[in-house]
Amino acid sequence: MAERSLLNQLTGALRCLPGVGPKSAQRIAFHLLERDREGGLRLARVMAEAMERIGRCRRCRTLTEHEVCAICANVQRDASLVCVVEQPSQVVAIEQAAEYRGLYFVLGGRLSPLDGVGPDELGLDLLESRLRDESVAELILAVSPTVEGTVTGQFIADRAASHGVRVTRIAQGVPLGGELESVDGGTLALAFAGRRDF
Repeated sequence: MAERSLLNQLTGALRCLPGVGPKSAQRIAFHLLERDREGGLRLARVMAEAMERIGRCRRCRTLTEHEVCAICANVQRDASLVCVVEQPSQVVAIEQAAEYRGLYFVLGGRLSPLDGVGPDELGLDLLESRLRDESVAELILAVSPTVEGTVTGQFIADRAASHGVRVTRIAQGVPLGGELESVDGGTLALAFAGRRDF
């Protein structure tokens, strides 16, 4: 097989997907070519169109085909509540699981100076202008409880406090249906610290 054959290029292109290594990419390529060419063509068309047309919402930075996403454009949402998340996928998770009716702000990551991710890369200037210019009463931090997530949350909380905005954090602890012996010590400590009346 030639080094730059189309099959090798297809296999190599599929490896850009998370969790897809060389063997998985090869299996996917062979499956599409041998059993589902129509599906492969549809995937290629939709993928090309999505890469061309999907961008970031100018207000919250989530992924959308429009200048402003459907959530930000919905006048029924509570504009006084803004939930800060790290990735657009977390907006989808909250929308599917919670009864949250506020708006969002998507960071696109966490502060990590060693990786070259600072406030500018996370769009924190846009968030700060929303806090300054809009009637945001509460900023809900839904960032990961990692070291970088905690630093990011503290940085955002300090900025929000300077604008008189209340800052809260989503609860953390033992997952629903989880067994205590399976939960790590840090999560268990957070669960105890965040306990409330029964």
